[in-house]
Amino acid sequence: MIFKRFKAISPPERSTFKLHLAYSFIEGILAGLIALNEFVFVKSLHGSGYQLGFLFQFTVVVFLLLIFFNEFLKRIRNKKGLLRRTAIITRLPLALLFFFPQNPEQLTGDSIYHYIFLGIFLIYYLANPIIFPTINLFLKNAYRHENFGRYYSYSTTVNKIVMMVTTFVYGWALDLNHYVFVYIFPVAALLGMLSVYLLSRIPYESPVKEIPRQKLWEGIKISVLEMKDILIRNIPFRHFQVGFMFYGFGFMSSTMVIVLFLSEGLGLNYSSVAFYRNSYNLLAILILPFFGRVIGRIDPRRFAAISFLSMFLFIFALVLTDPVGSNRTFFGITLYDTLLLYILFHGVFAASMGLTWSIGSAYFCEPSEAGTFQAIHLGLTAVRSLFAPLLGILFYETWGFNTTFLIAMSSLMTGVIIMLWSERKFALNR
Repeated sequence: MIFKRFKAISPPERSTFKLHLAYSFIEGILAGLIALNEFVFVKSLHGSGYQLGFLFQFTVVVFLLLIFFNEFLKRIRNKKGLLRRTAIITRLPLALLFFFPQNPEQLTGDSIYHYIFLGIFLIYYLANPIIFPTINLFLKNAYRHENFGRYYSYSTTVNKIVMMVTTFVYGWALDLNHYVFVYIFPVAALLGMLSVYLLSRIPYESPVKEIPRQKLWEGIKISVLEMKDILIRNIPFRHFQVGFMFYGFGFMSSTMVIVLFLSEGLGLNYSSVAFYRNSYNLLAILILPFFGRVIGRIDPRRFAAISFLSMFLFIFALVLTDPVGSNRTFFGITLYDTLLLYILFHGVFAASMGLTWSIGSAYFCEPSEAGTFQAIHLGLTAVRSLFAPLLGILFYETWGFNTTFLIAMSSLMTGVIIMLWSERKFALNR
């Protein structure tokens, strides 16, 4: 069925899909490696809880740059060249991990290598404020509306399959050698540059329009005012972002605490962590094509509410793990009964959030505005990242795992209510 549809699409869409698929394949390898990054930082590098919070914070705080860069990203006509330069600058530093020591004596305490590790990945994540809005811009203009969600979901499915395999192999390798990452990431640096190069080959021509010359701060002011104007006049999109603020707080305040819960609270090894991540990603792969069709047919706010609720439920499964406690071990993997529910609901979350976070904003605007709307979405993601991850660590150190999880669940449910209320009160103009 997929291949019949693929043959039926136009040549430009077919070319775009091939490049998008190749990009997603390679990025799946990188995602599989980075999926265990937090556990590597805790178990192999012996980093602290707050340093772990910063590592997660870097993944999203970099999107604050979009508040300043949005206007200039729109003005740069040679976006393909920008992507290629960005890839070299942000991916090449991964090769420096080759020089990390491979003994705990040099990594315990307040080691300089903790900060070098954090710095390398801060640079890596600095590419995202450029790459993510550009992906939306390229694809929204290359795919027809009815194909956008469908072919994005196909590429995302491939990405998750590759990520799942990579995570399994990488987790197994880390159990054999806790420092195998020093050999893996130099190769990842080359793959990261190749993937963005393939992305840059997606057909796209910047519209020719005369742009007035302006000073730096004038351009920033225009960018901020444009974002503010969009949020004021586009009420459904504004509510979408308000709901995401509550979801984002719940997600960011609990994600690193979940890492600590699995690694320290339950004492899971790398293979067990990889098993749980692969299990929910496998489920996500199976249902992604379904969600790819659904996201284009229902209101994106209702779609987001489904995603928020699924996270609420998988955190609830974690809360049940301590009082229930029953588990068994197979081939070195510790399997908790309640974490089967965690796998189920996390699979639904991974499949649905992968779409709504990446392309949900594009359903509120015209194709030419997709980059700007995604820039707003990512910029607001960065705003909540300034406080949510570290607050989550503070909640954990003050009140423990369960209270932190309950606070996150309350925030997620608030996001669900806002999305459903907004859909009922304010229709979406497509």
